[in-house]
Amino acid sequence: MSEQFTRREFLQSACITMGALAVSTSGVDRAFASSSLPINTSGIPSCDVLIIGSGAAGLRAAVAARKKDPSLNVIVVSKVMPTRSATTMAEGGINGVIDFSEGDSFALHAYDTVKGGDFLVDQDTAMKFAEHAGEAIHELDYIGMPFSRDKNGKVDKRYAGGASKIRCNFSADKTGHILTHTCLDDALKNGVKFLMDHQLLDIGVDNGRCEGVVLRDIRTGTIAPVRAKSVVLATGGYTRVFWNRTSTPYIATGDGVASAMRAGVAFKDPEMLQFHPTGVCHGGVLITEAARGEGGILLNNQGERFMKNYAKKMELAPRDIVSRSIETEIREGRAFGEGMEAYVLLDVTHLGKEKIMRNLPQIRHIGLLFENMDLVEKPIAIRPTAHYSMGGIDVMGLESMSTAIPGLFAAGEAACVSIHGANRLGGNSLCDAVVTGKIAGTNAASFASSAGFGSGTHLHDLTLKWMSRFKEVANGKGEVNEMYAIREELGAINWDNMGVFRTESRLVALEDKHNELQARYDALRIPNTNPVFNTAFTEYVELGNILLASRAARMGAEARKESRGSHYREDYIKRDDANFLKHSMVTMDSNGKLHLGWKDVVVTQFKIEERKY
Repeated sequence: MSEQFTRREFLQSACITMGALAVSTSGVDRAFASSSLPINTSGIPSCDVLIIGSGAAGLRAAVAARKKDPSLNVIVVSKVMPTRSATTMAEGGINGVIDFSEGDSFALHAYDTVKGGDFLVDQDTAMKFAEHAGEAIHELDYIGMPFSRDKNGKVDKRYAGGASKIRCNFSADKTGHILTHTCLDDALKNGVKFLMDHQLLDIGVDNGRCEGVVLRDIRTGTIAPVRAKSVVLATGGYTRVFWNRTSTPYIATGDGVASAMRAGVAFKDPEMLQFHPTGVCHGGVLITEAARGEGGILLNNQGERFMKNYAKKMELAPRDIVSRSIETEIREGRAFGEGMEAYVLLDVTHLGKEKIMRNLPQIRHIGLLFENMDLVEKPIAIRPTAHYSMGGIDVMGLESMSTAIPGLFAAGEAACVSIHGANRLGGNSLCDAVVTGKIAGTNAASFASSAGFGSGTHLHDLTLKWMSRFKEVANGKGEVNEMYAIREELGAINWDNMGVFRTESRLVALEDKHNELQARYDALRIPNTNPVFNTAFTEYVELGNILLASRAARMGAEARKESRGSHYREDYIKRDDANFLKHSMVTMDSNGKLHLGWKDVVVTQFKIEERKY
């Protein structure tokens, strides 16, 4: 391996093909013979532990599985290079208590997390998470993550919004990017193999347990089953439901959540979507919370530091409060610009060039790239942007990260073990990814060590269904621009009706619009019939997933007749603990109809109280 490890070297040394997984033959393969799609005829691809997603959660799960049982075949499946995952876009830092000298503690981290999530957090989970968080920082430091260092050579840290102590450990303002490379290096060192450019289509369930997944090779168009003793979904979030205004990459289309719903797993708290206060005005690319943690201030068109009117902690209040404050300034005419181009200013010029170049170099680059503004010299135009999914695949508990389906696990942003509740604190996402990823991988390996393979019967049926669907959809007819029109319209109507501010009338109207877009989606046809690099079909599958996630989120948002964290109902502005101190649980039946249920929040050591900052 060269000192400069290239994509070519990664593909040659760590990546495999589907054919390399084939270990057995059966009648299932013969059923595919009539398909005109490329197929693997050497046998049904199989592995012990299959991890879908190559961000921090997926990479830590893979390493944990390998360490738990080195004899297991552990494969990571990804739509993109690991270095293009959403994790790389996290900037501000990673929370975890490793310095107790100034009165910080695991209990304080847990309390801040519970309070930040507006008490929708399961408190037993928060306490365990805080304990694991400290361990995770030490482990990342040990495996070589190049953290920024303080004058004593220790891991440097800064304030993050909603925190009572300084515990956000960082690497300049590129923490997620640096963490991803660290975790990837560790995965390669531990012999993890990758199946690149493959898209998750569905999850097979046989006799109540997970038997594997159906994948599509984006390069060749091959649609094939992969049998696995255990599967970990680490597919990230679904904030691309706000297609036109989000800080997350184009791959954040809720593939794991949608597949889990179709397999029978509940979608927990889908309405809880976070809006980050500071996205660049045009498009929503992120300006990290670290800018405010370092001392940045927000200004309206009157030159006023307006956060003093909304919270004692001002710019360091939790993200939901700062986002609503900015949107209120825009609504009431104290912003610059108009419509979707309206904005306020984030000013860090007083920090000085030296500090900005040392601690905030990436956002200076983003400002120059997207807004043609140098934040060393002048304030930058910002507006809230969709950033994170607190909701996700329902898992049984932090100790296992297992779902209700034996053999199926979830981790990171794709999962909801209720660490973040109704609002995630800055710095808790990267920690969530590495903590839950490690736990999911360890338990997936334990399960696989004592389990056999499923029959493959349901995988066979799902694979044939998807082959048929490709033929039906990619039939050379239709207009591909219609698909992109649906996607753009979905993002716009979700932002307008299910964004920072929500009302009953808007959410009811949104259901009709979702139904209309779903009907148009169901009628879509793609002109390109060639399965090879058919990117239109790739995006068609992703669009179906964010449509499903949108419908579930809208259902939860309409039913939750209160304001809590990121979910702000202008017609129900009070938090209602008597009726809604519980998680929304959206499930889907075999006919595709969505159903809503509820699950009580776990309350242990922290008193439910008014949330003040």
